[in-house]
Amino acid sequence: MSKKVVLAYSGGLDTSIILKWLANQGYEVICFVGNVGQKEDFEAVEKKAFDTGASKVYTEDLRKEFVTDYIFPALKGNALYEGQYLLGTSLARPILAKKQIEIAKIEGAEYVSHGSTGKGNDQVRFELGYYALNPDIKVIAPWKDPGFLAEFKGRTDMINYAKKYDIEITASKKRPYSEDENLMHISHEAGILEDPSKRPDDDVFTISNTLKNAPDSETLIEIEFENGIPICVKNMDDGTEKTDSLELFNYLNELGGKNGIGQLDMVENRFIGIKSRGIYETPGGAILWLAHRDLEGIAMDKEVMHIRDMLIPKFAELIYNGFWFSPEMDFIMAAFNKSQEAINGKVKIALYKGNIIPAGRESATSLYDQDLSSMEIEGGFNAIDSQGFININAIRLKAHHLVLHKNKPYKWRKDNS
Repeated sequence: MSKKVVLAYSGGLDTSIILKWLANQGYEVICFVGNVGQKEDFEAVEKKAFDTGASKVYTEDLRKEFVTDYIFPALKGNALYEGQYLLGTSLARPILAKKQIEIAKIEGAEYVSHGSTGKGNDQVRFELGYYALNPDIKVIAPWKDPGFLAEFKGRTDMINYAKKYDIEITASKKRPYSEDENLMHISHEAGILEDPSKRPDDDVFTISNTLKNAPDSETLIEIEFENGIPICVKNMDDGTEKTDSLELFNYLNELGGKNGIGQLDMVENRFIGIKSRGIYETPGGAILWLAHRDLEGIAMDKEVMHIRDMLIPKFAELIYNGFWFSPEMDFIMAAFNKSQEAINGKVKIALYKGNIIPAGRESATSLYDQDLSSMEIEGGFNAIDSQGFININAIRLKAHHLVLHKNKPYKWRKDNS
């Protein structure tokens, strides 16, 4: 009886070759295609999988779950990797791994497989997800398999293999770089983009306008949040409203893309230690992250905010490195969920040629006291109290100065020695 393996399948050259290779190794291959928002002809992908040797194909629409259970939780923690990257690819991997393991359980398959390379982050994200969700699962990773690597030394070998077994190869001219698309973003890397000194051509960008092609007029929107989660987007120019989580996010992608929002060119540090250059387009995510942060400014306690901000780099690193299903992630998310209680209100945002401009915010749970912060009104604040506050905070500074400069002439102030 054939051993069953569930393969994460995209319909591209790599996973199609892997599908046939696994079948030729004697496995019964069940393909899993996860729809996380990529523009794809899923019927054609299914047909190709069957034509290439799959015994079954699961095509799962994961878009809404992706938004509510992965993107929005990342938003609660303002996840930002190395100060810039909004983690579009990283966030999609755990939901795909989770569904793949669920299918393996349904099918009684003891193996799962993926097409990620041995140099990248995705191999780690997928496999850590598999093992966290099913410690007994067995993983077949062809790009780390000596037999596979001996047979496929390059793209030419794969194309020849495809021709040998009548595997369809896309006839259209391939863009000269590697791309990954989902609801959160599209990434562009490798190929001609590997030289970090070169600016990407305008045609790299596929879901957002370049700034010179963006409209010359701003788009004004209002985003309403409840407990840190967006519940409504309203276009203040034409009255359009979106309240469904998936529709809301798609609409922000549309508006952001039109206005050239969320484009990023960076060199990042992969988990395995290699630096890579990536071009990202994250229009809807960029808008939400800024709007959410802006609302927190008036609705979140100062000390809670500062402690949460200390956790952001670690949170983003966990997502990037593939530790979504981990005890440390459970711990951090519990803290973030607590921090988002009563982060309620509305933020107006102006979108204009790549800029996301806060244009006003209001909250029923606001901690902002206009009278207290006013330069014109005393507002119950006694300015004389500030002298004692300063005196107390100065005690340790004075002590430090005395210890540091004991028996030293004061001339150090003059010559900067």
